[in-house]
Amino acid sequence: MKLVVDLMGADLGVEEVVNGVCDSFEKTKLNFILVGPKENAQRIINKRNIDHSRIEFIDTNEFIENHDDPVRSLRRKKNASLVLGLEKLNEEGDGFLSTGSTGGLLAGGIFITKRLKNVKRATLATLVPTRSGSQTILVDSGAVVDTKPEMQEQFAVMGSVVAEKYLNKKNPKVYLVNIGAEEGKGDIRTKEVYQLLKNNPNINFCGNIEPRDFLTGKADVIVADGFSGNMMIKSTEGAASVLFSEIKTAVTSSFFSKIGALLLKKSLKKIKDKYDYKKVGAGIFLGLNKPLFKAHGSSDREAIKFAIYKAEELINSNINNTIEERL
Repeated sequence: MKLVVDLMGADLGVEEVVNGVCDSFEKTKLNFILVGPKENAQRIINKRNIDHSRIEFIDTNEFIENHDDPVRSLRRKKNASLVLGLEKLNEEGDGFLSTGSTGGLLAGGIFITKRLKNVKRATLATLVPTRSGSQTILVDSGAVVDTKPEMQEQFAVMGSVVAEKYLNKKNPKVYLVNIGAEEGKGDIRTKEVYQLLKNNPNINFCGNIEPRDFLTGKADVIVADGFSGNMMIKSTEGAASVLFSEIKTAVTSSFFSKIGALLLKKSLKKIKDKYDYKKVGAGIFLGLNKPLFKAHGSSDREAIKFAIYKAEELINSNINNTIEERL
């Protein structure tokens, strides 16, 4: 199997992405097609003791930037790493990984990779670590801001398939994010979505869930519109960052607190590792002919390595056939 990797657009530069690919050779059986500046990538790879025959290159220095108009850029930047990579994906790849523009990746998925039959809109599914130790799938987490009830119903079906095939959840529990747990809560659209999910035989719909239960592990799949889902993700990231910063300040504030921190060091590290986005893997665009994986823009080599591991697992789960059947 081949994973196409976009080397461009990462906050930490091409080198970090290439090193992440090389680090993944410890476990992965994938072959790679790297799209970006070949000379820079080749120089890094030549220093690594890996099987160089498993890596191909598409040489380019052009890429779609975050401030670019996604659709217009697909037409104007024909040699952009994203465009060349997705075209190669159509020819012979099994998946595509990028740290670059989310809008560009979504537009490329729609216009180059194309949607599965009957899929109204592709959705971005994010794997979220939870207190229970399991993962919750949030769909949509930012791909479709203005959603229709029928779209969210499809998001629920696709998320349920991923939970079943990829996370090995039996009869995964699907919830709809809302301002209250009661059936009558929410705006007009949310109430319509509730009824669609309630009457869909292809999912195990369990009702509404409030954002405060996001990280409890209560849900296997949480359905949201792209605006609310993205707000949930970013609010959680911000709250976690502030909390860990406060803890660090508190445990270094005095001699006795430092002693206490030393005693709690292993326990605190377990908590930090549990919620470390670097080890969760990339977000997944569902509903396309081939899976696209969106890694965090600030991903370092470790995050890229784990994104590759998770991408390989999902490619092996062959979820698209099941999604088409369910839809």
